[in-house]
Amino acid sequence: MSTSTDTQSPSPELRRKHRAIWASGDYPSMVETFLLPLGSRLVEASSIGPGDRVLDVAAGTGNAAIPAAKAGAEVVASDLTPELFDAGRARAEAEGVELQWLEADAHDLPFDDEKFDVVISSIGVMFAPFQQKAADELVRVCAPEGRIALLSWTPEGMIGGLFREMGRFMPPPPPGAQPPPLWGSEAHLRELLGERVELETVEKGVLEMTAFQRPDDYGEHFKQRYGPTIAARANAEKEGRAEEFDRTLSEFCAEWNRGSDDEARFQMEYLLSVGRKS
Repeated sequence: MSTSTDTQSPSPELRRKHRAIWASGDYPSMVETFLLPLGSRLVEASSIGPGDRVLDVAAGTGNAAIPAAKAGAEVVASDLTPELFDAGRARAEAEGVELQWLEADAHDLPFDDEKFDVVISSIGVMFAPFQQKAADELVRVCAPEGRIALLSWTPEGMIGGLFREMGRFMPPPPPGAQPPPLWGSEAHLRELLGERVELETVEKGVLEMTAFQRPDDYGEHFKQRYGPTIAARANAEKEGRAEEFDRTLSEFCAEWNRGSDDEARFQMEYLLSVGRKS
């Protein structure tokens, strides 16, 4: 059952803050470096095909939206941070597909009820702080018998661990906000969607990453390019804890490295789910 706090929408100030975080750094380069496989995995799992009306929520650079368009669907890529769209448009043009790019908050999607045959989000909607409100919006804009397909980092996986470590250096979240990796918990996801969506596919997967030679290269990549990590370190520096942050991140990378000191290898666990709206 929803409460008054977990169904609220973010204030304009919080929206601006989140948009600034994701616009900082260089998220498009992170997508190109190691995240590209995830969008195609989600599109394949959701059986998107010609004629489907598809909405990608928190689409970023279109990592899932572009493969959906390549599959023949009519696609809208929505995101709170339109600064990411330029990279998406360039990639879409290179891939020879067209889709609509629209600034939109996942908590308040600017679409009619039951408009889309498939609603998808690849490591996107999980970052909407008020999770029940965002889940309600996914269901609202999905057509009856339509599909909702999500791919989210798990709480117990590497990125879930990273967010726990970064959270130690951030200000307290606003009341009612929940940690992003909760979307990667099957029990929590079922609670968010309730009986409105029958989950047909729920499976964990692993994104293998060998893009970095040394474990610390992973941490440096995140510090320079990933908005949430940039924000966490900036707050640590303001509190005089920058060295502690750097040491914590370095130790984290060493702990999660599944390769060697000279050939780093990381495994990032995610939950992939596809459900049908009742």
